[in-house]
Amino acid sequence: MTYSISEVAKELDLTVYALRYYDKEGLMPFVERTPSGTRLFKDSDIEALKIIQCLKSTGMPIKEIKGFIEWCSEGDSTLQQRYDMFLERKAIVEAQLEELNKTMEVINHKCNYYKTALNAGTEEIHKINKIGNF
Repeated sequence: MTYSISEVAKELDLTVYALRYYDKEGLMPFVERTPSGTRLFKDSDIEALKIIQCLKSTGMPIKEIKGFIEWCSEGDSTLQQRYDMFLERKAIVEAQLEELNKTMEVINHKCNYYKTALNAGTEEIHKINKIGNF
């Protein structure tokens, strides 16, 4: 079964323009075309695009994603490079998660702060509960 570019865009929550840009940047060498140039996407192409989206969401530049796609087309000789790249991406995402968790702690603290103030009808409740005015 094949899919049109608009069907794939809808499936992946991307714009047709974004898919055309990916193609122009060399991220989709695996996508077949009809003699008239219309892109024909297979299920495996959609799965590859999901990996591209994943890498992009980690902040990986298009140029590096293109390198990954090239490694994939080179086969088993690049398994180590691909593995190392994913380990690097994993470390980056773990650092991002750590930062997001710190941000969430602050947001949760402020939510609790304002909920307590709302329940008391005043922010003064926080000054009363503290020793001194630090």
